[in-house]
Amino acid sequence: MLLPIEELISREMVNEIRTQMAQGEWLSGKRTAGGIARNAKDNLQLDETSELAQELSQYVLEAVKQNPLFISAALPQAYFYPRFNCYQNGGHYGLHTDSSILTTDDGQLMRSDVSATLFLSDADEYEGGELTIETPFGAQEIKLNAGDLIIYPSSSLHEVKPVTSGTRIAAFFWTQSLVKEASQREMLFDLDQSVQSLTQQLGSDNEEVRRLNGIYHNLLRQWAQP
Repeated sequence: MLLPIEELISREMVNEIRTQMAQGEWLSGKRTAGGIARNAKDNLQLDETSELAQELSQYVLEAVKQNPLFISAALPQAYFYPRFNCYQNGGHYGLHTDSSILTTDDGQLMRSDVSATLFLSDADEYEGGELTIETPFGAQEIKLNAGDLIIYPSSSLHEVKPVTSGTRIAAFFWTQSLVKEASQREMLFDLDQSVQSLTQQLGSDNEEVRRLNGIYHNLLRQWAQP
């Protein structure tokens, strides 16, 4: 499932983040890529060990945790703290799959189920730089505006096309879901969105709303791996 979430953070906060980023130290992105991916990666990343990066990461994560649409789609169990990258002057990240097991800042291992990119540059600020994700229906090119988020299965082959002019800045992170299987997460998301819509139309005391809500929670109970 590819799911865009518009205005995860406000335009004002995007501007504040980018102003602060300008004071930070940017390092080669190859440092954080492993194996085959290292040869495909040509970008810059804000030094993740810096106090600035950690403060900005915490802000983005708090915005994610408070977004109902993200919670419904990802069913998060654990997060890999957001990091920040920059593509310019032909920078790109060739076709790759994200690492399946990640080590968090506190040394814990987590499985990457859901990948996310938070765009911090508007689409008209740069040429190229599309996030291209392979799906059963063909490659999908994603280029959103600043403050918008896209989430997709971490198992997907994807790439960032070369940025031929301008600068593309974004945050990226991963989530381990309570529900490991992507198709099950997608069904639960569709069901949850239907329950919420019917609740608004018919009220929470409606018999069919209660029935569907019960089905949702029983499926989640069956599929979750806490």
